[in-house]
Amino acid sequence: MKVWIASLLGAGLGLGLASAAAEQSLREVTFGTNWLAQAEHGGYYQAVADGTYEKYGLKVTIVPGGPRANNRMLMTVGKLDFYMGGSLIQAFSAVEKNIPTVVVAAHFQKEPQVLLSHPGQGLDTFEALKTSNDILLSKDGFATFYQWMKAEYGFRDEQVKPYGFTPAPFIANLRAVQQGYATAEPLIIEKAAGFRPNVFLLADHGFSTYSTTVETRREVIESDPGLVQRFVDASTIGWYNYLYGDNTKANALIKRDNPEMTDELLSYSLAKMKEYGIVDSGDATILGIGAMTDARMKDFFDKMVKAGLFKADLDYRRAYTLQFVDKGVGLNLRK
Repeated sequence: MKVWIASLLGAGLGLGLASAAAEQSLREVTFGTNWLAQAEHGGYYQAVADGTYEKYGLKVTIVPGGPRANNRMLMTVGKLDFYMGGSLIQAFSAVEKNIPTVVVAAHFQKEPQVLLSHPGQGLDTFEALKTSNDILLSKDGFATFYQWMKAEYGFRDEQVKPYGFTPAPFIANLRAVQQGYATAEPLIIEKAAGFRPNVFLLADHGFSTYSTTVETRREVIESDPGLVQRFVDASTIGWYNYLYGDNTKANALIKRDNPEMTDELLSYSLAKMKEYGIVDSGDATILGIGAMTDARMKDFFDKMVKAGLFKADLDYRRAYTLQFVDKGVGLNLRK
């Protein structure tokens, strides 16, 4: 009996030691996002929740962003391993300022940035928005995508009014146009005012930036390319599983990190990401989620030069690498 008990105890101890050894063998990685946890970060939370990162030998800690966080700076100085970037404008600007960060994947083929208008007020097409004298934009929106709108479509500075990140002025003014994200603001306005606004996704009108990029420092790519590859691949699989699999546990982690998040908004955001092809469209349908191409990069850079954001001689190619993408990772999970 004692021998049998000792054997059981020994087996249990062995399993415990094996589990501890496996835990210790995982490479600890920190990944900073650029805002509070939401469905738009779902693929990364999915890879944590379903063990995908662990299968790739990684123990990933997601560090949420927010109004008082500066995760980009923390990544730049080595406090974070990876960072979730926004549009390519930030990446090109880093090259311009000689900041050694590099985009290694783009998990959004389309930026979710939209303009919203009231239906039935003569603002039912993108071109018609040029007739509004109340285009509500943030300072960042005015300095980035609106400069492209001016160069490409002839919008004017005098049309712009400050956006206070509340829908109330837009709802009250039938001729107003407001910026937002396809995955959030239309629902907020519908719930607050009882109507569905017109939604104009800038990506579908030529604003061809990638978005929700994965960035890291050049030194990480040079010293440990295997780590970068594992993180990119596991994150990509996380996105497939979040879009097409059971994302219940991922959503629970999102709500843990952002207690104000609701199931309704999570469901709405996921549906809109699918409807508009935010994550899985274009090149991603052939090359895999996270895809990037030189042609697409050049197209967007040329548009930003035309809009006056960058000089034509900027070596924008230093902003990204295709080394870790376009390998078809996870395509078998696509539904």
